[in-house]
Amino acid sequence: MKSRVPSLILGRLLIALVTLAIVSFAVFFATTMLPGDTAMILLGQSATPEAVAGLRAAMHLDDPALLRFLYWIAGLFQGDLGTSYANQMPVTTLIADRLANTLKLAGLTTLVTVPLALTLGITAAMWRGTLYDRIVTIATIGIISVPEFVLATLAVLVFAVYLKWLPALSFTYQVDSFAGLFRAYAMPVITLTFGVSAQMIRMSRAAVIETLNTSYVEMALLKGASRPRMVLRHALPNALGPIANAVALSLSYLVGGVIIVETIFNYPGIAKLMVDGVSTRDLPLIQSCAMIFCFGYLLLITTADIVAILSNPRLR
Repeated sequence: MKSRVPSLILGRLLIALVTLAIVSFAVFFATTMLPGDTAMILLGQSATPEAVAGLRAAMHLDDPALLRFLYWIAGLFQGDLGTSYANQMPVTTLIADRLANTLKLAGLTTLVTVPLALTLGITAAMWRGTLYDRIVTIATIGIISVPEFVLATLAVLVFAVYLKWLPALSFTYQVDSFAGLFRAYAMPVITLTFGVSAQMIRMSRAAVIETLNTSYVEMALLKGASRPRMVLRHALPNALGPIANAVALSLSYLVGGVIIVETIFNYPGIAKLMVDGVSTRDLPLIQSCAMIFCFGYLLLITTADIVAILSNPRLR
């Protein structure tokens, strides 16, 4: 029988491209509907109507929205993200360093979160119904119920105000040693880890338990396989697809969570740059940052779908 894997992977990629096109349309027109006149905000309340009209003409704000959208899409395909209204600099220049900082924060969070969450989720499924499983389940439900800005505020109160172990703000320019790296990234990583790991623990636990209930795993148990061997050798390889989806969906939380964390801890990342762009109605900057977040989200979800397809022996 011919394998369906190539056609399924191609279908997922096409869906991702169509979704990205729809998202780009939504992002552009949503940002153009932000309240306030961009030219007036940039020039100030004392600007004359002639100056405002001249600036609007210079920035092509009076052109039809559809025409500006087509110009913007054409620029994206050429790698041109436009010029920042507020800074009069190419958006790519503004984003370059900030994007590297955000990727560094996301990478450190992933390195901490994925091994921790998968270990807790798999072991909770391995010993489900025990006191350990109940503690892990209650803790994850409690963490999921708390918004990320509350977690960040509690982290500041505990580690910065009362214990005085860590700074309340993230000073990345002081990173010249491991101690400096720890002090700069500990608070943001701790906050993001709590939010991301809770979902990942629950979803990976559910995926492993569902696999443990299958007939071939029960057969391995009847043949005398130990519980760790039954999970690691028989259940876990077949739960790889659902676990990959759990990891991707949980890491996609970083797209929203990092905005809160970078703002609270004054972390110089792309999310903080986008928030600053909203305050000045810097439309090219806001649109570019939003598209980067959407692309990252779609990349995670599409990668998880492809891993699930490749790990399914029935499709191969």
